[in-house]
Amino acid sequence: MSNKVLDLDQPRYDQTEFKGRLLHFMDITNPLNLLVTPSKLQQYQELVKNYQDKPYPVLSKEEEEILWKAKRIVDSTCHPETKEPIFLPFRMSAFVPLNLIICAGLLIPKPTFANIVFWQWFNQSTMVAINWANANKSTPMSVSETATAYCTAVGASVGTALGLDHLVKKSKLSPAVNKILSKSVPFLAVSTASVLNVFLMRRKEIKEGISVTDEFGNIVGKSKAAGLNAVSQVATTRVALGIPVLLLPPLIMSRMEKTRFLKANPKWNVPIQLGIITTSLLTALPCSIAIFPQKVQSKVQDLEPHLQNLKNKDGSDLKYVYYNKGL
Repeated sequence: MSNKVLDLDQPRYDQTEFKGRLLHFMDITNPLNLLVTPSKLQQYQELVKNYQDKPYPVLSKEEEEILWKAKRIVDSTCHPETKEPIFLPFRMSAFVPLNLIICAGLLIPKPTFANIVFWQWFNQSTMVAINWANANKSTPMSVSETATAYCTAVGASVGTALGLDHLVKKSKLSPAVNKILSKSVPFLAVSTASVLNVFLMRRKEIKEGISVTDEFGNIVGKSKAAGLNAVSQVATTRVALGIPVLLLPPLIMSRMEKTRFLKANPKWNVPIQLGIITTSLLTALPCSIAIFPQKVQSKVQDLEPHLQNLKNKDGSDLKYVYYNKGL
């Protein structure tokens, strides 16, 4: 039995520590969250809202777990600012199953020109949608701005992949080195394009700034510095995500292909590789996005001059502001 009141406005785990953020994002990115029906989601939303409006001491461990489960599903499914459900394929809980398909395509041995173009296009199209769906919504982009960013990101991805593939094929290095480099092309292409994708899809946040709030969630202004920091941190997580997902599986498989088992049973090559990719995705996603907190605390003195002299309701100087970094 417990008499504590839960703070459902905040994540369950301490977001100032990496471990707490990791546990939080393991909950958020869990693919099983996709199985929740719209009607069940609505029940969870109402349960969380009713408790937030009128919190009461939790009487049992079971009640506490029910409330945290509702909170987990709502956080995984709905945007933290709009509170509206994110379109299912673009939720972070759909990231692993969706990217398993993409990774399998990107790692096709000896890809043709058509293979490279299609999978880089498909990957960046997916990333554009995910970046848009999970971005800070205080500075939305127009349809034309989104279309321009999409075309540029896809063009950069395909161009980088084709260029790197051409360089590897034309290089005069040893076959062993060439094989390793060719397996690294998807990672280099995706990482380069992913960073560009994030900055293009969210460049308006840098240009116009994003909303920053006080500790109670009241908007106190807009900050370009906060926008740049938010977008830069998301771009960093994209690169970190690509390392174990696109770089490690090919290197592991290049070793495993030499084993007696795979030489005798080549049909197991693809299933084993997909198993390694799945494990990499399930591990890398929460680890990479847990590098930085989603709700960022920033010192006012680190932001623009127009935010320097803000006051709290009691007249004291406002020392910290907060903003949604996005995912």
